[in-house]
Amino acid sequence: MSRLQLTFACWDYDRIKPLQDGTVAPEGIDLNILPLRVEETFFRALRGHEFDLCELSLSSYLLTRNEPNPPFIAIPVFPSRFFRHQSIYVNSDKISSPQDLVGKRVGTPEYQMTAGVWQRGTLADEYGVPVDSVEYVTGALSGTKKREEKIRLQLPENIRVTPIEEGRNLSDMLAAGEIDAIYTAPAPSTFGKEPQVRHLFEDFVDVEKEYFSRTGIFPIMHVVAIKTEVYEKHPWIARSLLKAFNESLAVAYAGLRERSALKVMLPWLQQHVAETVHALGEDYWGYGIAKNRHVLETFARYSYDQGLSQTLRTPEEMFAPGVEEGFVI
Repeated sequence: MSRLQLTFACWDYDRIKPLQDGTVAPEGIDLNILPLRVEETFFRALRGHEFDLCELSLSSYLLTRNEPNPPFIAIPVFPSRFFRHQSIYVNSDKISSPQDLVGKRVGTPEYQMTAGVWQRGTLADEYGVPVDSVEYVTGALSGTKKREEKIRLQLPENIRVTPIEEGRNLSDMLAAGEIDAIYTAPAPSTFGKEPQVRHLFEDFVDVEKEYFSRTGIFPIMHVVAIKTEVYEKHPWIARSLLKAFNESLAVAYAGLRERSALKVMLPWLQQHVAETVHALGEDYWGYGIAKNRHVLETFARYSYDQGLSQTLRTPEEMFAPGVEEGFVI
C-alpha cells in the first residue's frame, strides 16, 4: 500500500533531525522535508501556500484564522520557542529602562511577527508599557530592500504603525537615534558594532528565568501548520504527525544528554542542560495543548488586545479538532 507523500518546510532543528534522517517516520506518510530558513518558509507559505505542511509563525497562523476560509489548520507542535526579553534592543543614549519606552518610536520588522507580539505583551503586563503608548516603525532590519507585512492588517486607530522608506533599515536608524528601540527576533546588524546599540535587559538570562518562575511561560514562536485542503482530504494525518513529532522530540532530548561524545558543539553541554532543566523542568520544550494551555491563552490574549486576531481564541480553537484525543484499552 502506498504512503501519502507530503512536503514539509521547516528549518533543520535538532528536534526535526530524526524525521529528516529517517530515525522517526510518521505512520502512513513519507515526508519530503525542505530545510528552509524560517523567513523563506513563512513568505512562501503565506503568499503562495506552497507546502503541504510547514513551520509557521504563531502570530501569522492566528491571523489566517480571521479569513472566511482559513488556508491552514495547525497541530500543537512548536518547532521554535524563545524567551524574547533578550531580543529587545535599544539606543542606550535614549533608553535605560523599560518605562523609558513610553512615548517613544520603536522599530519592528513586522507588527504582526510573533516575537513582537510577545515583546509588546510582556512589556505591557510586566513593565507598564501599554501597547498603544509607543509609535511603531516597520521595515527591513538590515540592508536596503523594502520589507512589508506578509499579511494585510486592519489595526485599531490607537495603534500607530508607519513603514519606513525603501532603502533604509531599522538597524542603522537605531544606531543613529532616529528610533529608540527595536522589538525583533534577529539581532540588529549594528549590535556589537555601535556601543550605544545594546540589550534593554543586559542580564536577560536572569530576567527570563525569573519571568518563567513566576508565569510558567516559555514563549511559543512557531507551530506546524497543515494546508487545510490536505487536512480535509486526509484528516488522519494530524494525529499521525503529532505522534511522530513527539517521538522526534524524545530523540532530540536524548541527544542532549548523550555523554559518550558531544552531539552539540558546546564543551559544557551537560551543565547547560542541567541548568535548563532546573529552571524550566524536564519536558521544557513539550508539545501539546494541555501542558501549554497558559502559554497559548496568553498569546491569544496578546494577539487580540494588540488588534491582530479578530477573535479571542481558546487553545482548542487554534488546532485540529481532537488531535490529542486517544484511545483507551
